[in-house]
Amino acid sequence: MSYQSRRDFLRNLGLSAAMVPFVTNLPCFAATGKSRRKQRLVILFSPDGVVPSTFWPDAVGESFTFKQSLSPLEPFKDKTLVLHGVSDRVRGDGDNHMRGIGCLLTGAELFPGNVQGGSDTPAGWSSGISIDQEIKNYLQSSPETRTRFGSLEMGVMVPDHADTWTRMSYSGPNKPIAPIDDPYQMFGKLYGQLKDQEALKSVLDDLQSDIAKVKAHVGPADRRILDEHTSLVRDMETEIRSVRTSDVGHAVPVIEPGVRMENDKMPQISKLQIDLLVSSFVADSARVATFQFTNSVGQARMTWLGIKDAQHDLSHEPDSNAAAQDKLTKINEWYCSQVAYLAKRLAETREPDGSGTLLDNTLLVWTNELGQGNTHTLDNIPFVLVGNGLDFKMGRSLKYSNVAHNRLLMSLAEGFGHRISRFGNPDFCGAGPLSGLTA
Repeated sequence: MSYQSRRDFLRNLGLSAAMVPFVTNLPCFAATGKSRRKQRLVILFSPDGVVPSTFWPDAVGESFTFKQSLSPLEPFKDKTLVLHGVSDRVRGDGDNHMRGIGCLLTGAELFPGNVQGGSDTPAGWSSGISIDQEIKNYLQSSPETRTRFGSLEMGVMVPDHADTWTRMSYSGPNKPIAPIDDPYQMFGKLYGQLKDQEALKSVLDDLQSDIAKVKAHVGPADRRILDEHTSLVRDMETEIRSVRTSDVGHAVPVIEPGVRMENDKMPQISKLQIDLLVSSFVADSARVATFQFTNSVGQARMTWLGIKDAQHDLSHEPDSNAAAQDKLTKINEWYCSQVAYLAKRLAETREPDGSGTLLDNTLLVWTNELGQGNTHTLDNIPFVLVGNGLDFKMGRSLKYSNVAHNRLLMSLAEGFGHRISRFGNPDFCGAGPLSGLTA
């Protein structure tokens, strides 16, 4: 049986509005005939640059080998595209850390402001919209691709204070978007607040009769998807309960100040946020997301790796400091493992309509505000792409010659069918979208 209106379905069965996330993506609501596939984009950020010698593959083309920093992606090598030589050529006010994150997704200069970075001129927010929001707006403009939220902005241990170093997503000039870095708050956004904050009563407890009504009115495929989704939510509730009771350093729902230097629970928070992101795709709540680890000039202390030094401090050490280089390599390897975990979860999760897996229709873009921390260079910004969401030719390592990253941002939009002649500073867009991605 096919239903053209989810609203009518909910109303006719007398279902609670809380059922919306669980019925939105059921195949019975799909329009008749062949519909456009669900394309998704996730942009992941980690800070402070990379160690070039342990990050970039030596070979070009398909016969490349992952070095240590990228080794967690080995199971997804045929679905990975490594881009070397893509540079942030945007200049103007602010230090390189500020421009590195503030111009990363906007391709536009920072406004003049009063935030002082190092010895450079002070700066403010970015002067343009970010590519994730540009694509979100494009998708939301069509009923066929419109979703409940359009985009999700997620984080892991992002500082409470709002400044140029802590924001990469912009809804427009001078309009930064704060990421949600508390899994409890993100769960509340997606599914509604847990009913009893002390006992953490499941949101599913009050929906059992509604779930039963839906199962009675849909086919076997829809019932299977509904069972999988509710099981996933139940498991996430259990995980959130476990992490909360072990004190992740976050008050609920307000984040406790100063927790960033006491971040031993960062791996658990990252896992929860990734699982919530996958769940949001199962529900088709959004098709665009950003996922921000800490912030530009990030000072994570990865004690779970046996590293007590703060990341940004380590990134300033010279190349001759072999111990520091080894620690930085392990830090980036851990960030890469989080990208790999997200790819794994997407690859093992089927599309509700049976057309493959979520990874078949999702592109992950892992990037950074700097090419290398101790030089603060904006050349060779890391861009590692995973997944088949935009029909790029994957399984390759490509090397460009200092091309402006604006062209890559244009290519992301074009991959969604959103053809734009410029994005950000037009001076860096004349050559059009980045070549070589599809062939």
